[in-house]
Amino acid sequence: MKDLKIGLLDQSVVRHNISPAQAIQETIQTIKLAEKLGYSRFWVSEHHNSKFIAGSAPEILLARLGAETNNIRIGSGGIMLPNYSAFKVAENFRLLETLYPGRIDLGIGRASGGDKASATLLNPFNNFNEEDYKEQLTQLNQFFKDEVETEQGRVYAVPQANTIPQQWILSSSGDSAKIAAKKGLNLAIAKFINGLVSPNVVNQYRESFVPTSTNPSPNVLLGIFVVCGETSEETNQMRKYVDYILLQFDLGNYQKFPDYETIQNHQFTSFEKERLHYNSKRIVSGTPNIIKEKISNLAKEFDVDEIMISTMSFGKELRFRNFELIAEALSIIPEIQSL
Repeated sequence: MKDLKIGLLDQSVVRHNISPAQAIQETIQTIKLAEKLGYSRFWVSEHHNSKFIAGSAPEILLARLGAETNNIRIGSGGIMLPNYSAFKVAENFRLLETLYPGRIDLGIGRASGGDKASATLLNPFNNFNEEDYKEQLTQLNQFFKDEVETEQGRVYAVPQANTIPQQWILSSSGDSAKIAAKKGLNLAIAKFINGLVSPNVVNQYRESFVPTSTNPSPNVLLGIFVVCGETSEETNQMRKYVDYILLQFDLGNYQKFPDYETIQNHQFTSFEKERLHYNSKRIVSGTPNIIKEKISNLAKEFDVDEIMISTMSFGKELRFRNFELIAEALSIIPEIQSL
């Protein structure tokens, strides 16, 4: 456990009775806590057409988060590349790399981050074709390396920077992992999306990884929902909230949800219990000692040296305490800041 790194994924959740502005402010408070506690990196997500999730533009939010911190790596979890031009993404992240050199992660996803309507509005010409996605990834790296030539001359993604953001392919199955290996990019396994994803995905990625000048060896992290309470009762209350929210997502509901009492009093139907069982592998929950054991086992099972956790909660203080308990349980050591 000594060498295991722990990162945070934040979605700027708009809980009952708080505003989107408050949700964004909570994200800022969360990264400050994460850096203080010694978490390795902090990613923010891209979601569209959801009143429950305020994080729609990671590149903008990252500019603020970098200014609020000193050492922690910051990044997207992720940028949904088919929604945009590779050129614009390269410019956005080169600017971030210029502002915060050596601290920027570009997590890249192939999905839309929303529903069909929002995906069409973001990019009316997008068909989410795999070959188009791979071509975008190639273009993105060419822009980072100043290798793009056109009939009108060379095109530069500006501002130019001496360093390149770490690039991570987000994957909940083997398809994107194969793309990451072939292109020599880092791999982030989204077990919090697909609880049934197999460790074989990691093995195949490592075996077929093609080294590059900027990425000579394969790197993998695993993302998972984590719920940690001081007592079993508290943990169960927090877990039911996450179970309920994920169930709503399964049903296509991404809008506002009821208050804590309503959720706690909800009686799951037989169908809902089946979905809860299916979702159970997307979540790790327990008191600190249990969390330590489960996270350690996950890291060994998937052969990763970094776990990225995400926690939704019905209360800010409870959520922050969750991060503190996890840091204590996993013996995270804060980086000593230079004077």
